[in-house]
Amino acid sequence: MSSFAALIAWFLLLLVLLCWDPAKEPKTSLALWVPVIWISIAGSRLPGQWLGGGVSAIQAQAFEEGNPIDRTVFFVLIFLALAILASRPFNWGGFFVRNTALIALVSFAALSVLWSDFPFISFKRWFRDFGNYAVVLVVLSDPRPLEAVRTVLRRLCYLLVPLSVLLIKYFPSLGKQYSDWTGAGYYVGATTGKNMLGAVAMVAVIYFFWDTVTRWSERREGRTKRIIFVNLTFIAMALWLLNLAHSATSSVCMAIGCLVIVGARSKWTKRHPDLFMVLIPASFFLYLILAFGFDLNGELARQLGRDPTLTDRTGIWKLVLSMHTNPLLGAGYESFWLGPRLQQIWKVFGHINESHNGYLEVYLNLGLIGVFLLSWLIVTSYRNICRQFTSSHAWASLAVTFWTITLFYNMTEAAFKAHLMWDIFLLAAIAVPVPAETSVRALAPLEVAGRTATPLGVRLRGRQFNVPNQMYGRSNRELGPRKPRAISHRHKTEV
Repeated sequence: MSSFAALIAWFLLLLVLLCWDPAKEPKTSLALWVPVIWISIAGSRLPGQWLGGGVSAIQAQAFEEGNPIDRTVFFVLIFLALAILASRPFNWGGFFVRNTALIALVSFAALSVLWSDFPFISFKRWFRDFGNYAVVLVVLSDPRPLEAVRTVLRRLCYLLVPLSVLLIKYFPSLGKQYSDWTGAGYYVGATTGKNMLGAVAMVAVIYFFWDTVTRWSERREGRTKRIIFVNLTFIAMALWLLNLAHSATSSVCMAIGCLVIVGARSKWTKRHPDLFMVLIPASFFLYLILAFGFDLNGELARQLGRDPTLTDRTGIWKLVLSMHTNPLLGAGYESFWLGPRLQQIWKVFGHINESHNGYLEVYLNLGLIGVFLLSWLIVTSYRNICRQFTSSHAWASLAVTFWTITLFYNMTEAAFKAHLMWDIFLLAAIAVPVPAETSVRALAPLEVAGRTATPLGVRLRGRQFNVPNQMYGRSNRELGPRKPRAISHRHKTEV
């Protein structure tokens, strides 16, 4: 097949998937295209790079100045996201109360612009990254947030996975790059590096695996059979890309994510949810002890025939820590990799712009205070996710998977910033309050104990009793049968 024919085939496949996707939900909001476009850019290339311009990989000055095309696209997407949120009955007061840690982290990042050596550049990057929170809120504030998350992730994979396959096989000048030091080639697909390609493939495998597991009980239905077939096809493509990327971090995190999904959906977890909730963070702390106390990462790399320095990561960590930044406040938001520091690092390790450790990256830019605020966000978000296991088990199983793989992924990659994994983490970490009034027509009613109830709660004598659940309650199957109770005349249900 020629390159032109392959391009046409990819475009037609994309149209078929977007228009006649068997998993497509009815009345899907057009507003979801804003987060789809934003997260797709975060997981691939900047608009200026797609158009042949963008940031130069040679001049640090160009890296600092950015690109006017990128700024325009990001500004338009942020404006649209804020306009969408303004048009919805969003409870901002409840949002700030339930996301205190996130608000504190974002506010401190904005304040750090004041002590940055490059305050204007730091502020521009903070404003750009502010869009991550806006677009994620567009997804989570949707009247049907679980379906909105499914739609966004599915469209993201439909866009990036086949496009990466196309570029690698038929447009190698775009789908493959070469090392500045050794000249060795490596595959990048639709992204800017092999590690990002691995991250895209990892997210695709985890999402489609979770979607298949949650639909498995209905696999005999015709529509579900078609959905599972599409899921398995994309899992195969994503695994092929992951193999080409040779990203050890993404491969390990993919395996961890699939194990978490299986564990979260198991009967044992449903009987012992508290033990499962303790097991996840305990496993991460055990990994930290083995990694830093017994050099687990280096030993595993040696056993697998890989570089025990984790591809020069240990050398990068030593070098950036030797550049004595303010230990309490850091260098300022996204300011460490600028100016003389960047030039000094490039002389030793080539054109890199991250420390390959998310926690270290936060320390370099925001100091110990930033690390503390990030840790606070991680802890509070996990508590919110654990509460959802009793109300929306399907969503909680995906959210805890995103939370877990983000923690492990940031041990050898920096993703607590403008990155695909940061948007994935925010989908799980942000707690959106239930709106005070939501149209019942937009939500399927539930029958609970003989009473008519919307997924927001039970209406008794004109009063709405909300269910404390981010994902607006459980399905009839998850609720299970319940014995009806006698209801007194005083509390008679109004239908």
